Amino acid sequence: MKKTVFQINKMDCPSEENLVRVKLDGVAGIRHLDFDIPNRQLTVFHDGQLDQIEFRIGELDLDSKTIKTEEVDDIPFDDDRRSQRKLLWIVLAINFGFFAIEMTTGFISGSMGLIADSLDMLADAFVYAISLFAVGGTLARKRNVARLAGYFQITLAVVGFIEVVRRFIGVEELPDFLTMIIVSTLALAANGFCLYLLQKSKSKDAHMQASTIFTSNDVIINLGVITAGILVNLIGSNKPDLIIGTVVFVVVIRGAIKILRLGR
Repeated sequence: MKKTVFQINKMDCPSEENLVRVKLDGVAGIRHLDFDIPNRQLTVFHDGQLDQIEFRIGELDLDSKTIKTEEVDDIPFDDDRRSQRKLLWIVLAINFGFFAIEMTTGFISGSMGLIADSLDMLADAFVYAISLFAVGGTLARKRNVARLAGYFQITLAVVGFIEVVRRFIGVEELPDFLTMIIVSTLALAANGFCLYLLQKSKSKDAHMQASTIFTSNDVIINLGVITAGILVNLIGSNKPDLIIGTVVFVVVIRGAIKILRLGR
């Protein structure tokens, strides 16, 4: 068996990890994929087919290169997938639940920050769903799920951008800052709980570690919406809400584009 290490400089979150996993799906001879997200490296354990592996990774245009290939003894790969899947189901349910809560309260309160944050929660749910629903499925199924998720996110984000522009140039409409703060605080607590569960698992699996990084970024966004709510109250303007909404919409669209690349 051979072990090949790749440097993938643009692989920094679960979206890119899933991108690589789907791209390599079906390549004969791959025994195991070991992702090191913090160092942006991928180790492939395989029996031949190196040219095909290099070609598929190169097609992703993630600034990748082969570092080394060496012979290794057979290794029994024993991943604890059952407990990880259970944990990811919980995180998926929390993210999708708060997508619904934030989207609803965002419309009621008139807060673009809450609506944008709800789409970010939905983006997280899509990332976990692609991993869970598509495991063991055909490559075509994985691509269809990715395309559906990506186009849906982009559509919602574009509609959000249009509404942000309308509010910037139209009559100023103040969002309910108290709803923004309360709901975002609850979302912060939910993401904090997800982060606790992911860290408590102490899993060294790269996907779980990447999910921890992903959830940590969500905590930062939640704090941004809370700050925007406080500023709306202090200065009596909707601009902080529109600014944080715009920033998060950009994050959502970037994530959606990465997911769409899974459907190529």
